Formats: sequence, C-alpha cells, structure tokens
Amino acid sequence: MNKKKLIVLFGPTAVGKTAMTLALFKDHYEIINSDSVQVYKYLDIASAKPDRYTQSQIPHHLIDLLEPYEQFTVGTYCSMADRLVDEILSRGNYPLLTGGTAYYFRQFLYGVASTPESDPVVRERVQDEIKERGKGWAYSYLCQIDPVSSERINPNDIYRISRAIEVYYQSGRPLSSFKINTETRGSLDPLIIGLHLEKSELDRRIELRVDEMFKNGLVEEIENLKQMGADLSWPAMQAIGYKEFFIPGLSLDEIRHRIIVATRQYAKRQMTFFRSFKNVNWFSPSDYEGISNLLMEQGYPHS
Repeated sequence: MNKKKLIVLFGPTAVGKTAMTLALFKDHYEIINSDSVQVYKYLDIASAKPDRYTQSQIPHHLIDLLEPYEQFTVGTYCSMADRLVDEILSRGNYPLLTGGTAYYFRQFLYGVASTPESDPVVRERVQDEIKERGKGWAYSYLCQIDPVSSERINPNDIYRISRAIEVYYQSGRPLSSFKINTETRGSLDPLIIGLHLEKSELDRRIELRVDEMFKNGLVEEIENLKQMGADLSWPAMQAIGYKEFFIPGLSLDEIRHRIIVATRQYAKRQMTFFRSFKNVNWFSPSDYEGISNLLMEQGYPHS
C-alpha cells in the first residue's frame, strides 16, 4: 500500500504559522485547518483566522463550517481530514495540516482514541449538573473519579472536564483508562514540522497579537455574536478571546489582561503536548532556509 504523503505544521499560538505557510507552501499545497475555533463562522479575530488574502493564496479547508452553537468533535475532524487528504492528493497537490489544536493532530496521526462517542443525552445531563452545582464542583468531581485526567486538564477548561465526566457516566471508566495510540497510522507518511520560540519572545508576540485583535474590531465581533444570542452555553464561546467577554463586571483592560494571561498559559500547554509527539523536526519560525532544505530533502515542493 502506498502511504499518503502529507505535511503537519504545528506550534503554539502566535508563533508564526501563517507567515510560514505564505512563505513556503503557496504552490502545490492545500491547507487542512487544524484549529478548533476556526471551524466556526463569525469567529474571525480572536481565532486568528486566515484573512481573505491568505485564503486566496492557498486553498483552505475546514474553515467556517459551523454555527457557533454547534458541537464539533475530534472524531468528526479526523474523518473529514482523512477524506480531504485523499481528495487533495488526487488533485496532484499535498495536504498541509496546520493549526494549534494538539488533540486534532494526535488523533489524526495516531488514531482516534477508543473512548465512547459523545451522547447528547449524557452531555446535557452533565451540563445541567454543572449549571446547578458550579464549575468548582465539576473539577472536584473529576479529581475524585479520574485523578490522572485531573492532572492533565486545566481546572478552568470546562469543556474537557465535562467531556471526562461524560465518558465516566457512559462507560463507568475514567477517561485516562482508555488506551492512546503512540504509533503513526499505517496509511500515513507524515513530515512533521514544529515551530518554537523562547518563552520571552512568544509572550511578547502574544501580547502584540491581543492588542491587534482589539484594534481590528474584536469588541464589535463580540457584540455581533451577542446580538445573535451567543452565551457561554455555545461551544464556540468557550474559546480564549471570547469567553472573557461574558464575565460580568470586567472592564476592557481587565478583559485584555485575562486574554493575554490565558493565551500564555494555553501556549505553554500546547508546547508540552507537542513535545510528546514523535519524529518532529523543530525549527525557529524564522528559519525558512532550514525548513526549505528539509522539504527539498524529503521531495516536497517549496516556494
């Protein structure tokens, strides 16, 4: 069986993935978005969704798929990405999976975990319990039923906490007991490129990005979403840069500060996760020459 050649490009938020794609992957590539927020319509600014110019230069897939109140699972992402890989290769182009959602990459590369599919009835039950008892209860309960997962999940990450509780309710087993594959799926031949920066430089870039978000109309984007009826029950509103606007009584300066802090914490978790991947070729985002040489050595086109 001929293995499917594709490129995976990942790194923490604000590291410079978009600039890299424009510099090196404009010809003979199509992008499969691997960011869990960019799949949603109307969430453009805080999600750092590629602008129209970028999308005009390179075909993009899995962007603007869903309404902000709809659920999107990693299993759906993997099945759609698999189909797109085949379609892109059939056109004589190369798939480029890029984004920052580490779970998407892990399950695409290593296979979907054996956890049960999300059950809407169970999900609603968990959400009702969290509304009644509070987020603090949810994390405390997770610590009780699955201490291993509680170590991995941020206490403020209510989406992953509720998912872990769902799995326990459905299966009677902790989420951490389900086996995670560590070998690349046999049908794939991925070239994995990771981008990294020193923490101080990444922190600086994150602050600059947040300021740009506000300059580019983030407040107006949030107001439009609220007029559509958005609240924290919408899955998309759990994303950093959106959920902070639903905390009562905060000034814009306080919201800005919370977004910066949360984004820096998220970037740290991203890097911890990405470092667990095998066979990653790590580069500085400014090392275009090094990445170009790697692409050439592996037989891939580059701009």
